[in-house]
Order: sequence, then structure tokens, then C-alpha cells
Amino acid sequence: MEGGDPGRGKRARAACGGYVCFEDEAGFARRPPRGRTWGRRGRTPVVTVSGRRSGRLSVAGLTAKRPGSRTRLCHRLRTHPAGRGKRRSTGERELIALIDGVHQLVKAPTVLVRDRLNTHVSHAMRELIAQRAWLTVFLLPVYLPPLDTDD
Repeated sequence: MEGGDPGRGKRARAACGGYVCFEDEAGFARRPPRGRTWGRRGRTPVVTVSGRRSGRLSVAGLTAKRPGSRTRLCHRLRTHPAGRGKRRSTGERELIALIDGVHQLVKAPTVLVRDRLNTHVSHAMRELIAQRAWLTVFLLPVYLPPLDTDD
């Protein structure tokens, strides 16, 4: 997936006037964490917590930068209902919709840098990326040793 097909010149087109984009996701439970509080000796304080089994919230964000242009931040929010057997994270279709939305906004070739999350390297995602001639994808390495060593 790195760089796509070199014969098609995707890297050269993206480097000439294209945007460099960094994309990542995060997930949040909508139930607050169990808290602690102080109380008088002998009187246990009661802290009510709402939101039981209220599901999760996924956020996928992307920053797009091109020299001479302002940086753009685009994001998508998705709620996932609670329950077993239901998806609890952002899927390939939602991620590609975010990338397509950024492309509609910037109207330029795009170089996308992302981590190796399973949805980023799946067969379905590779097929979706292959259909977009304006998109070049680079995956970050699995492990990157620290660059500021004191040797």
C-alpha cells in the first residue's frame, strides 16, 4: 500500500501541489468513570452515575497541510449503541468517507500518513484506496526507536 503503483506517478503528483494529511482515531465510552469523594465519618457519600450501557463515541480526525495554504482540520463523529456483537469503532467506510470529504474540500492530490490499525491495512481498505488515483498512503512503522539518544 505504501506509495501505490510507482508506474502511475502518484507520489510525484502528490508531492507537486498536494496536501499532506495525518489521520487518527479515538474512542470514548459515554459512561463516566467511577469517582471517589470525601464524606463525613460514618456517612458514606452516594455518587450517582448515569449513562449505563449508553455505548461509545468514535472520533476520526485528519489534518491537511500544504505549503502556502492554511492547515485544515476535519473530523467525523459516530455513536455506537451498546450491546454485544456490535461494532465499537470506526470502520473502513467511515474512514474513507472522511478522506473523500477532505478531498472534496481541498481539491488536490493527497498524501495520507497513518498508523497500522487493523482497519487501515485491511483488504477492504486497500481496495478503497486503489480506486482513488489522487490518494497516496504511507504507513508509519510498527516501532520507531527514539531519535534523541544520548550516545
